[in-house]
Amino acid sequence: MTLLSTLLVPLLALLLGFGAGPGPFGAAALALEVAPGSVPASTSHSFVAEAARAVAPAVVRIDTERDVARQPFDPALLDPFLRELFGDPSGSMRERGQGSGVVIDAGKGLVLTNAHVVDQVDSVEVTLADGRQVDGAVVGADSVTDLAVVKISGSRDLRAAPLGDSEALEVGDWAIAMGSPYGLERTVTLGIVSSLHRNINSLGFSDKRLDLIQTDAAINPGNSGGPLINASGEVIGINTLVRSGPGAGLGFAIPINLARGVASQLSSGGQVVHPYLGLQLVPLTARRARDNNRDPDALLQLPERDGALVQRVLPESPAESAGLRRGDLVVGVADQPVPDPASLLERVEHSTVGQPLPLTVVRGQRELNLTIKPAALPHSG
Repeated sequence: MTLLSTLLVPLLALLLGFGAGPGPFGAAALALEVAPGSVPASTSHSFVAEAARAVAPAVVRIDTERDVARQPFDPALLDPFLRELFGDPSGSMRERGQGSGVVIDAGKGLVLTNAHVVDQVDSVEVTLADGRQVDGAVVGADSVTDLAVVKISGSRDLRAAPLGDSEALEVGDWAIAMGSPYGLERTVTLGIVSSLHRNINSLGFSDKRLDLIQTDAAINPGNSGGPLINASGEVIGINTLVRSGPGAGLGFAIPINLARGVASQLSSGGQVVHPYLGLQLVPLTARRARDNNRDPDALLQLPERDGALVQRVLPESPAESAGLRRGDLVVGVADQPVPDPASLLERVEHSTVGQPLPLTVVRGQRELNLTIKPAALPHSG
C-alpha cells in the first residue's frame, strides 16, 4: 500500500462515519437522517411565506361596476347603417373596475379598501381568499384619505387580518405587499420601507391629506386597497398608489394607524370630519425669500424666514374671518413652529372644528398673533 492510500483510507473512514467510537467523528455524531415531520415548519419556509400566510385569509379581490354616459358619436356617423353597426350612441354603458381589500372585522363582515376603488359604483362583488364570491355594499368612503369600508353579508368563516402599529416603523424595515394586481389574485411582493411620512401633496394630489409609507415592494393597478404587511404578518398600511419611472416603480401605502381611525368612523355610518382653514399655501425658505427680494421686478417683498406662505385666501372661509391675507407667512401654530405647509396642515388635521387655534404670522416686518377657528372641510365624504 502506498503512502497516499495509507493516509486516505482512515480519512475516508472518518468522513463516511465508519468510526465506531463515541468521539466527534463517531456514528452518533454523523447520524444526519431526520425522521419525517421532525423539522419545524417555520424552518422550511422564509419569513415572507410565514407573514403572508398569517394575512392571506383576510385579503380579498373587489370587482365593481357602474353606469357611465356614452361618448356621443360625431354627427357624421349617424347614418342608419353605422347606427346599426355601432349601436345607439345615446344612453350609458357599464364600466368595470377592480381592486383589493382586507377584512378588518370578521364578525361584522367589514372590508377596508381605497375610496377610489369603490367611487360612485353601482355594484360590488367580493372574492374571498377561498374563492367564494359574495355581494358587498359600500358603508362609507372618505375621498380625502382615500379610504372606504365595504360590508359583506351572508358569509361565514371570515378571518380578519392582524393590524400592526405604523408608528413603530423604521426606514429599512421589511414591507410585503399583497393583493390582486391586474386581477392576479394572491400576489405577494417583497421590498422595504423606503421612506416614512411622505406627504401626498408632493406627489401632485392637492385634494388629499395623507402622510404615506413609501416602499419599493412592487405595487401595480389592482393592488389598490390591499394590505402592506410587516415581517411579523401584521398589516401596517393600505396600498393606495404607484408612481412609475424609467427605472423602478415607487409604491405608497396609507399608514394603518390612520386607516384604523377612519374605518371606525365610516363603519358606524358617519362621515369623517376634516378641519380646514381655507388657505392655499406654498413653502417658503429664507433663501428663496432673499432671492425674491433681490429681484427688482418682484411684486411682493417676502419675510426672509421659513414657513407656509399664503398664496390665496378662500372667500367666506375661516382664514378670511381671521383676517389672513395673501403674502402672510405662517411661522407657528399652537406654540409649534411651522417650517412648511405640510406641518401646518398636519396640525390643522388634528385640531377640533370650531375650537380656536392660535397662529403666528409674519406680515411685512411685523409678527402677528391671530386666532382662527377651523371649520369642517366641505364635501369631505
